[in-house]
Amino acid sequence: MKKFFCGWLLCSLLVVQAVAQSSFRVTGKVIDRTSRQPVVGAFVSPASIDTVRAVTDTAGVFVLPHVPPGIFSFRVTAAGYVPQETPDYIVSAVTPEVNVELEEDIKSLHTLTVRPKSYGKTAEAPVSVQVIGLREIEKSPGANRDISRIVRGYPGVAFSPVGYRNDLIVRGGGPSENRFYMDGIEIPNINHFATQGATGGPVSIVNADLVREIKFYTGSFPADRAGAMSSVLDFRLREGSSERQTFKATLGASEAALSGSGHIGEKTTYLFSLRQSHLQLLFKMIGLPFLPNYIDGQFKVKTRLTPYDELTVMALAGVDRMELNTDLAGEDEGSDYILSYLPKIEQETFTVGVSYRHYAGRHVQTYVLSHNYLNDKNLKYRNNDESTEENLTLRLRSTEQKTTFRAENMTTLPGGWTLKEGAELNYMDYTDHERRLLSVGDWSVYRTHLGLVAYGASFSAAYTAPEERWSASVGVRADGNTYSSHMSRPWEQLSPRASFRYVFSPHWSTAASAGWYHQLLPYTALGYKDATDRLVNRDLRYMNVAQAAWGGEWKANDRWAVSVEGFYKSYHRVPLSLADGVPLTCKGTDYGVVGNEALVSTAQGRAYGVEALMRWTLPDRLNLTSSFTWYRSEYRADRHAAYVPSAWDNRVILNMSGTYDFPHRWSVGLRLSCIGGSPYTPYDEVASSYVTYWDANGKSAYDYSRYNAERLPGYAQLDVRVDKEFFFKRWRLGLYLDLQNVTVSKLRQPDVFMSTGVVSNPEAPLEDQRYVMRRVEQISGTLLPTLGVTVEF
Repeated sequence: MKKFFCGWLLCSLLVVQAVAQSSFRVTGKVIDRTSRQPVVGAFVSPASIDTVRAVTDTAGVFVLPHVPPGIFSFRVTAAGYVPQETPDYIVSAVTPEVNVELEEDIKSLHTLTVRPKSYGKTAEAPVSVQVIGLREIEKSPGANRDISRIVRGYPGVAFSPVGYRNDLIVRGGGPSENRFYMDGIEIPNINHFATQGATGGPVSIVNADLVREIKFYTGSFPADRAGAMSSVLDFRLREGSSERQTFKATLGASEAALSGSGHIGEKTTYLFSLRQSHLQLLFKMIGLPFLPNYIDGQFKVKTRLTPYDELTVMALAGVDRMELNTDLAGEDEGSDYILSYLPKIEQETFTVGVSYRHYAGRHVQTYVLSHNYLNDKNLKYRNNDESTEENLTLRLRSTEQKTTFRAENMTTLPGGWTLKEGAELNYMDYTDHERRLLSVGDWSVYRTHLGLVAYGASFSAAYTAPEERWSASVGVRADGNTYSSHMSRPWEQLSPRASFRYVFSPHWSTAASAGWYHQLLPYTALGYKDATDRLVNRDLRYMNVAQAAWGGEWKANDRWAVSVEGFYKSYHRVPLSLADGVPLTCKGTDYGVVGNEALVSTAQGRAYGVEALMRWTLPDRLNLTSSFTWYRSEYRADRHAAYVPSAWDNRVILNMSGTYDFPHRWSVGLRLSCIGGSPYTPYDEVASSYVTYWDANGKSAYDYSRYNAERLPGYAQLDVRVDKEFFFKRWRLGLYLDLQNVTVSKLRQPDVFMSTGVVSNPEAPLEDQRYVMRRVEQISGTLLPTLGVTVEF
């Protein structure tokens, strides 16, 4: 029977391959970015196929009738314009139009030069930026098309071993230091089951089917992107198809999804996505103690009101439910420990935004109105016994809302100058209703509400010299809000920045940047109140970090490049917990809430290191990326204390990933991820054993007198992905197998102490009673397979 099935499957694949389509028609339009008029006589070709070429007609339209299936970018050249290479497109029966905006090149009206690909470097961000294209999104091994896991392959990005969390740890900074934007609209968190007060979660809320490309800044942040201290992820969504209605269905081990693209009339296009998770089935199968389930949706509608005016409406929403896998109780000590403290989690989140853009010659004005919302609920019963309210230890309901209006103007001047000005106004609202068991018989009933207005303005100027031999930019940003007198003065939160790039030859270049960046604290910290209903943290200030980076790049051509970059970050006014003496930025990689405690802005920090990145591409065959980072990340309680390792001081990160395309549309990808051991704080067995503490918290207490005094062993993980694609006349079929941790590497974490339920001194007063504790090893790591099918039609 097995031989019959294998033979049937092989024959089916051969038959499907035999009827597959060998080439497809690609159309698009090329216009002048400033005048919005068609560009006549522009040459368009797939970047890796010089023999396939088309020329735009009087309407700026081009047709490439015979392009082989696969993932391609397109090169566009025209006399008097800067040559451009588009982001990647999947060429198939449902390829969208390739619309290109060319910028006039007044420096070389009579010459035509195709410049090598620059990997997203600009005058404003000549260092510390990467562009993630469609090929990496679609086929990154071990990432399962999850954006947060894709970026961890780049320099400076640490990762959560074993893959159960998506926290971004960039250049030694915590997960709360990152910011996310989608088509210019801020998204507070791009993950399901967000940690309130930080970022991260087990899976991305963004469906990669709608993403065209991503700019990933690890420094040199643009002045119009507020609040980042470690990274900015800037998403650019696809455009809806104006020619046809297309759909894509995906069924994988963790979710089922449907996305679509099309048009409503001649001027309006749309994108949409709906996903339903069955991740809880996979997690239950591999024996994890938590069972996440989610639904999310996303859409984008764009209307071209006139050739000079565009209106875009975008929305992103998610509904999350995390249950506990109580079936594991008693079977595994590690699972028992997690079940003892992890609450049930319910979250609803959404972001909706409207963007209006007007093209006025050399000026482009953009106006954005957006609103985001988070509703976070946590519920915990002692021993997960919900039969009586006497077992209740935590009931939390917290909401965060932010409404933003932003206006921007970009001016392109003759001579290579670009100016940007912007201003924004925000209203923020935070509420928290919490009932928490502090100790046996001692309850905390907590309520708070905070509403405040925030404001900001930015300006930047960039210059690119003739022949692009050198470029430079300067910028400044100022922010303030009504929380306190300190924070209300924008001049106290000035964030200047500058960058420079010089090209020695077609192969060698160097670049540097420096800046001073401010970040507002999380709402959980700003809105924290004491028993007298007083805002405890009124004296807090904006956090800030001074950053500098310098690097050099050697580029043989647009297929082979090596770069090295050094960085230094100096943190000031970091909130320090009065309860445990730990900086707030060293928290946030677990489920729950961070920041809702008494804090003082005295902590300082520093992070410094060296990064190396190598890229090698053989068109239609090989894509290889390798990165190495050595760094240190340290904090101290105040300027008089000694530096100690931060929670993110892994010191060494190595990532090697590559995808090889075989004949007949097969591809295989491998990724090796290695990370140094992170520091950790040992647990205090005596403090953990007190009955009053354990019954309220259900987990071990840290010995903060030995904060990060120990270090875990390093960890390495190998991921494999295999893809097979079939291209037909009217549809495309994709099959993939993604295997995370194929070597079944084990991650060892600190041993914990867990109550046996037996009181060692029952005759003592309640406050002195202690449980008999047992030591529990924490060793995790398993093979995580994902088998998926995609159908696009």
